[in-house]
Amino acid sequence: MHRRCLSPFVVLALAVCGLPAWAGGAVPVSRTSLAETGPKPKPIRPPSQQMIDASIRRGVAFLLKRQNKDGSWGSANITRPDEVYAPVPGAHQAFKAAVTALCVSALIEAGGPRSEVVDAVDRGETWLFGHLAKVRRATPDTLYNIWTHAYAIQALVRMLARRPKDLQRARKIHALIEQQLGMLERYEVVDGGWAYYDFEAQTQKPSGSTMSFLTAAVLVALHEAKNVGVKIPRRLVDRAKASLLRQREPDFSYLYGEYTKYWGLPGINRPAGSLGRSQACNLAMRLWGDQRVTDAVLKTWLDRLFARNLWLDLGRKRPVPHSSWCQVAGYFFYYGHYYAALCIDQLPRDQRGHYEGYLAHILTHLQEPDGSWWDFPLYDYHTQYGTAFALMSLHRCQDSR
Repeated sequence: MHRRCLSPFVVLALAVCGLPAWAGGAVPVSRTSLAETGPKPKPIRPPSQQMIDASIRRGVAFLLKRQNKDGSWGSANITRPDEVYAPVPGAHQAFKAAVTALCVSALIEAGGPRSEVVDAVDRGETWLFGHLAKVRRATPDTLYNIWTHAYAIQALVRMLARRPKDLQRARKIHALIEQQLGMLERYEVVDGGWAYYDFEAQTQKPSGSTMSFLTAAVLVALHEAKNVGVKIPRRLVDRAKASLLRQREPDFSYLYGEYTKYWGLPGINRPAGSLGRSQACNLAMRLWGDQRVTDAVLKTWLDRLFARNLWLDLGRKRPVPHSSWCQVAGYFFYYGHYYAALCIDQLPRDQRGHYEGYLAHILTHLQEPDGSWWDFPLYDYHTQYGTAFALMSLHRCQDSR
């Protein structure tokens, strides 16, 4: 079909889901240009460092206030009539452990040296030491524990740096990282990568479809573990990377999950639908040696995130997953901005300021009156994980760093 033959309605339909009108093949475009071209955000006035610092202080105060007496964060308290499928008790053990790991990481990164912060981190670490090794697959069809293992590894890596001279503690942490790695090996999907559901055969080795964004989160965590001396099985990484490659589009967006590759291009697999996960996937591939994920690719997808931020924001706080335009789910909002912050860290230092300003502009304006951030109602875990993601993102926008 020639471009001039497209009706205005077809062009509009393509544009709504972020697909260019020449996608039918009339105008050949190289993979490189597709991955390095896209919309540019409009100029904004970035917040001052004083505003960023004040926002971080309020977020830290919220986490300190919401910490449970036992040192953890989050609970299974139902906050709305129709909650996410979460078989008890295993799903909630996984949710609480993952959220606690995120909060510990956030306070270590952004909390500062105040005694009340140090005490909260110590209590959170004690809880993680006592509970992480117990987290398992909840039921044959539910594997929320994968989120736990990924964010636990990141928290444990940060815990190592707190008291580097305590060798006994370091050995304990390394052993726990190895245990979490063992869980990721056990629950790897049969075709590589990771999923949080197995609605297929529900086999011992999960038969469900690899999820791009979960696999990316695990790969980022494994790279952090590698950097502190943990030996990561190369086959585990290679199989996960192969799955992400099978899900990568020519513009370096990524499918929602590998099972959707037979769906054509529904909204969820278009650039707009991929907006909250492409940063994480590109980051994971780059960290593990994919030289095709260049600085230009990272910048293109940062520009897309900021220029098309409304696509994600329209899904924010909607109680039904994937009910927004291009099937965006609310829980991608702060997750997506966190991995965008990590992508900014990959750029040369003199090229980060522009993107840090945009990121801080978005996050400081969305902070709730109580100091929290949240994007998707999830029992009593959402304000805690949203705040943790936002704090770690804003921390990377501080000049003092």
